[in-house]
Amino acid sequence: MSPAVTEAPILDVLAERWSTRIFDNAAPIDEDALASALEAARWAPSANNTQPWRFVVARRGSEAHAAIVDALMGFNQAWAADAGALIVFATVTSLDGAPLAWAAYDTGQAAAHFTVQAHASGLHTHQMGGFDRDRIGEAFGFGDALVAMTVMAVGALGDVDAAPASLRDRESTPRTRRPIADSVVVDA
Repeated sequence: MSPAVTEAPILDVLAERWSTRIFDNAAPIDEDALASALEAARWAPSANNTQPWRFVVARRGSEAHAAIVDALMGFNQAWAADAGALIVFATVTSLDGAPLAWAAYDTGQAAAHFTVQAHASGLHTHQMGGFDRDRIGEAFGFGDALVAMTVMAVGALGDVDAAPASLRDRESTPRTRRPIADSVVVDA
């Protein structure tokens, strides 16, 4: 995959990152790289230092990995099981009975920090919103205290040429983003 074409210079690790759907189903997860990605997520900023994120780290072959794959919806089930690990990013919804209005945002930052560090460490990632949150919560005993925000596949890149045509086509499609001017509401 070619680096992103950007309107302004950005870090190489950001320009080169993409969300693959082709993982090496035989390669074990690089434990050092995974630990670094989790450490980067741990150091994400959070409002009032509440650190509302919680992670389920499920390596391929484990019951936890199988439970997450089972909760994935549609097309995600066709490719995500090959990832060396699946990570559920969940958020604490309240603290001492008070809702944490910023918790989802903070957990998103933790996921973003994880993604950037994982890529810098040679891993590939793909975040998914297509999963059954209730099934994830039941599988891991979240109760009312936690809400699953995203599932991230992480692992070694697989052989693009050996992948099914439907995955190869998605991998070779150029990445695009709308112009920054379409995202900036006010620039005074």
